[in-house]
Amino acid sequence: MTDTALKPDPLDFLALEDLLGDEERMVAHTVRALVAEKITPDIGQWFDSGEFPRELIAEFGKLGMLGMHLTGYGCAGMSAVSYGTACLELEAGDSGFRSFVSVQGSLAMFPIWKFGSEEQKQEWLPRMAAGEAIGCFGLTEPDSGSDPSSMRTIARRDGDDWVLNGTKMWITNGSIADVAVVWAQTDDGIRGFVVDTTTPGFTARAIERKMSLRASVTAELVLDNVRLPGSAILPGVRGMKGPLSCLNEARFGILFGAVGAARSCYETALDYTLNRSQFDRQLAGFQLTQHKLADMLIRVNRAHLLALHLGKKKDAGTLAPAHISFGKKDNVAQALAVAREARGMLGASGITLEYPVIRHMNNLESVYTYEGTNEVHTLVLGQSITGLGAFR
Repeated sequence: MTDTALKPDPLDFLALEDLLGDEERMVAHTVRALVAEKITPDIGQWFDSGEFPRELIAEFGKLGMLGMHLTGYGCAGMSAVSYGTACLELEAGDSGFRSFVSVQGSLAMFPIWKFGSEEQKQEWLPRMAAGEAIGCFGLTEPDSGSDPSSMRTIARRDGDDWVLNGTKMWITNGSIADVAVVWAQTDDGIRGFVVDTTTPGFTARAIERKMSLRASVTAELVLDNVRLPGSAILPGVRGMKGPLSCLNEARFGILFGAVGAARSCYETALDYTLNRSQFDRQLAGFQLTQHKLADMLIRVNRAHLLALHLGKKKDAGTLAPAHISFGKKDNVAQALAVAREARGMLGASGITLEYPVIRHMNNLESVYTYEGTNEVHTLVLGQSITGLGAFR
């Protein structure tokens, strides 16, 4: 074998695609092509105008990307690594699209699939898998973020019905959702409810003036005496185990998705510095630039290796919640470091939407916070290694 054949590819330095199975490689190529054709050409404009292109939802459904790691009810039943790989490629386009797919599949479909009645599954999952119905996840409240057990939303019994009152905040897909999985305090502890968003008393207001995740829908949900039949409750779970298990599903997609954002920033910086000259030489030829590129390369590949390892553990049934915290915490931090370095390397061009870097950097500030803040995941790891909880 020649030295040329052994030369690493700058865009896949550790040949990590070789670690993918046939299905996973097919997913990577298919979603990457979708992003290149349907997202990359217009994402700058969508981000600038704060627009989420709903016409792409049907495309996601046709490709089996919605609830793709679930089985039955029209879901694709693919591996965890395949799901993670799809999240990676989507977030290389924009975090908003990975957020949509993550919320739809892991936060809205998963609790119905895992904890719902057969009637709830049949009513919602096939349509959600096809992209014909949109879901959201109502957990976070204005005064209850990192401590969701202190939520104030209440569900009380009234005969055979339930009546919900409360407010949920920072809800992805909230104002375009057809169904909301809402968590509330009851006399029997925290319970989940499947809420048709056309139910009287349910309103959603889009949150405007965001500087991050602008190509994503974020909303406030208000439940004002929302009356639901007894069959609306998720029968299969009670307590914080319900919402936390859903969050772990979503966090798994995030630890892959962050790699995609980091990869996009690294590739942009590499291409820019190879094609821009200063002082009569390519920027990529300066020692400081190469130092930065090498550091970014290592961060991206290391994060991708971690994601693949955790994905294989999930498929093997050996992935603990603390492993997910490890991946979410570190991969998002690595992606942010890469994005910030790339922003500086592009100079003034780095702040324009002509390039993806400032958009990824702004988006990652949200990713750093949602689905468990960096601090919360730090404490999860601390408790895992010491056996001592430090949340209070």
